[in-house]
Amino acid sequence: MTTSSSSPLADRRRQAVDAALADVRRLLQAGAPDRKALAAITERLEQLATDKALFNRTDFPPPAQTEGVGASTRYRLNPADGDAGLALYLNSINPGKTTAPHNHTTWAVIVAVEGQEINRLYERTDDRSDPTHARIHLAREFTVQPGASIAFLPDDIHAIAVVGDQPTLHFHLYGQPLETLSGRVAIDPETGEVKNYNAAYFRPSEAVA
Repeated sequence: MTTSSSSPLADRRRQAVDAALADVRRLLQAGAPDRKALAAITERLEQLATDKALFNRTDFPPPAQTEGVGASTRYRLNPADGDAGLALYLNSINPGKTTAPHNHTTWAVIVAVEGQEINRLYERTDDRSDPTHARIHLAREFTVQPGASIAFLPDDIHAIAVVGDQPTLHFHLYGQPLETLSGRVAIDPETGEVKNYNAAYFRPSEAVA
């Protein structure tokens, strides 16, 4: 579904999103971000997440329970920007969702409004000479929840598991729209098999006017 584009709340939300993304673009003026720049971007997105009235379950409902454990809906908060540059999503995911370890091929920041998502962070140990096979090992785990955020550089590898008793409402901000990231990969941690992530797993986002 999409939310109304004419209500005062929707107008205030659009203004808040536009202001946050304008600040992020200023932080990116020096070029591709390093981890220090990503920390500043994360802080700005955490400010946006504090206004929970703007990002509520009425306007951004989770998937119906009939869709099953781990069902997810991804809402694009800046659809007017199209495929050019930043893409901000609000993800609503039912508990039980997991993903295969994957990269993004662009930087990413994840900030929670509500809900808990375990991020499993992997290190790749092969020489990357075989595009169909990789070796990775689990380095650590981190739970994204309100006040605890995470950021990734393009080659970082992670997997998620949504836990707790409520769906998530999490911001996911990327340097490019997910729809354009045709080169990202998923890696089977047991066999090392490499798949194209978008081809194997990607589902379209909902556009929010």
